[in-house]
Amino acid sequence: MKIGFIGLGNMGTPMAVNLAAAGHEVSGFDLITDCPDGVSKADTAAQAATDADVVITMLPNGAILRSVACEIIPAMKAGATLLDCSTVDVQSARAVADDAIAADLLAVDAPVSGGIGGAAAGTLTFMAGGSDEAFANVNPLFDIMGQKAVHCGPSGNGQAAKICNNMILGATMIATCEAFALADKLGLERQSMFDVVSTSSGYSWSMNAYCPAPGIGPQSPSDNDYQPGFAAELMLKDLRLSQQAAESVDAPTPMGERATELYKQFVEDEDGLGSDFSAMLPRFEKMSR
Repeated sequence: MKIGFIGLGNMGTPMAVNLAAAGHEVSGFDLITDCPDGVSKADTAAQAATDADVVITMLPNGAILRSVACEIIPAMKAGATLLDCSTVDVQSARAVADDAIAADLLAVDAPVSGGIGGAAAGTLTFMAGGSDEAFANVNPLFDIMGQKAVHCGPSGNGQAAKICNNMILGATMIATCEAFALADKLGLERQSMFDVVSTSSGYSWSMNAYCPAPGIGPQSPSDNDYQPGFAAELMLKDLRLSQQAAESVDAPTPMGERATELYKQFVEDEDGLGSDFSAMLPRFEKMSR
């Protein structure tokens, strides 16, 4: 395929590289980052989109996505697919999809899970929203960039799945960190804590796969001084998106709301900016009730 790739940041660059390495013709555009080897440089986003079979966007937020969409949709050829892999608000995802469909394009919103490491290794998980035809059209690209793609329904449902998943993740990571800090003060060794919880009803991805306690469980950012695999500020972004979505449909999310407040405090008022989201554990270690 001929692919336009817009947004070559920490996630977009390795995704574009993997597509090019698989033999696709990739033209990239980013306001800041240079194109990596194997990806030809476009002077504008519209130029990257012109004549492309698929245009992929990986952008910071819904406002930027809407702005870029206004530029690239008129440049895209009829029948092409706009594949947005950004994590944005559901309303923006659906608005951009509506504009694309009105212009005789196919549209898929497919935010990702797996972080920078997953992008480089081609092991991302995609949560996709869009028509059956649109999903089928880009599914071969998901096979290159990731290990799994789940079609979650119509446009916007990919974003809905992503923010619901990460609302759970934010809350469970906080609970896991709280529990380790409590265990410390009760005199329970961390390894014993892990051995019990990881095989009992407290089992979770936060504990078993991404343990926030250094030297416990599989290798994780806690073993690298909490350098981010998934930064705390990105977790805060996703939690805020979850609360925005909850407000829009009048859904009660008290745990999600409290997790948002705690990550806001950690990132904006404490020293969490630039740390992994699991660095909540040393935060709790330093606190008293």
